[in-house]
Amino acid sequence: MSSQAFSPQVAGHAGLGPLASRLVDVDALAWQSTRFEGIEVKPLLVDPQSGLASVLMRMAPGSVLPHHEHVLIEQTWVLEGHLVDQTGPDEGMECKAGQFIWRPAGSQHSAWSPKGGTFLAFFQVPNKFYDRPGEVVDMGGKDWETVWGAAMPGT
Repeated sequence: MSSQAFSPQVAGHAGLGPLASRLVDVDALAWQSTRFEGIEVKPLLVDPQSGLASVLMRMAPGSVLPHHEHVLIEQTWVLEGHLVDQTGPDEGMECKAGQFIWRPAGSQHSAWSPKGGTFLAFFQVPNKFYDRPGEVVDMGGKDWETVWGAAMPGT
């Protein structure tokens, strides 16, 4: 199976062969704002066909990642600061710098960072967000099914 994976913001990868390694200078990448106040990302690897994504995320103190569902397993390594479950079955659980947390497929919560933090997150398929009544969208605010539905196993 061929991959359509790429590293956004890394133009030098365009001329590489299909089996060449892709080196990403993370410090050289610009932080990108998200639609959520105080939350920025550096996408490191994205595969639109499979939904696979590796993302560096930075949350300003007090910022909130609203109610969302982990469609498949999500993994997060806290590099700096902390991440706290604001709602959901693990409300109050805090993951601190140096700790790793993964969440099962189907789990839901909202997350916040009272003091701020930086995280490395790995997604098998991007999260579904429920912050708009009656809509299921991705982190970019686009209809989740339209953008990512085909990446789900068995669809």
